[in-house]
Amino acid sequence: MKNVLILGANGQIARIVAKRLLSEQDDVQLTLYLRKSHRVDDLVAINPARVRTVDADIHDQEMLDKAVQGQDIVFISNVDHDPDNELTQGVIAAMIKNDVKRVIASNVLGIYGEVPGEYGRWNTEMLTQAGLNRARRSDELLEKSGLDYTTLRLPWLNDRDEVKYSITHKGESYVGVSGSRQSIADVVVKMIADPTYLNRESIGLADPDTQGLTRPVY
Repeated sequence: MKNVLILGANGQIARIVAKRLLSEQDDVQLTLYLRKSHRVDDLVAINPARVRTVDADIHDQEMLDKAVQGQDIVFISNVDHDPDNELTQGVIAAMIKNDVKRVIASNVLGIYGEVPGEYGRWNTEMLTQAGLNRARRSDELLEKSGLDYTTLRLPWLNDRDEVKYSITHKGESYVGVSGSRQSIADVVVKMIADPTYLNRESIGLADPDTQGLTRPVY
């Protein structure tokens, strides 16, 4: 079995990922980490033999260390907004301690000035330069960690059912302004199926049909 830890497991994308893994990948054993674990009782009920929960705060290093032990892949569904990047540093420390290599981390678009034009200006205004700086440091910490990481620089999200996205790489201009949570989940599920996919990359992804718009598509 492939052991997968989902941090922030009640998040919307995390829930989509969990449901798809349970229905599509029979070789995956899930650990769902969140506060108030009863909120994912519906996910546990899908296949109780393949799901366990950890009821803890993501900043509880002792609990995080225990949860990471024995995992093959860690998916951080939370974006690290901590002023000192405590979230990212805590996950890196737990993974190194437990010799776990593969991590998929959520982040935001615009951390490298890769979003052009009016939308880029608006995005910086909304997220603030301080917020973007924190998010960029999270990506930089992962890049320097020695882990097999993928950073997902997410667009502004919507709940459309369509799975449609283009992927851009670090150093390239971002394509699109919005994307569906279903699309983001699709990329995560593909990486869990093939951990070499997009390994050691910081990627942007969005619906290419939204390219050139100046505001998000909901």
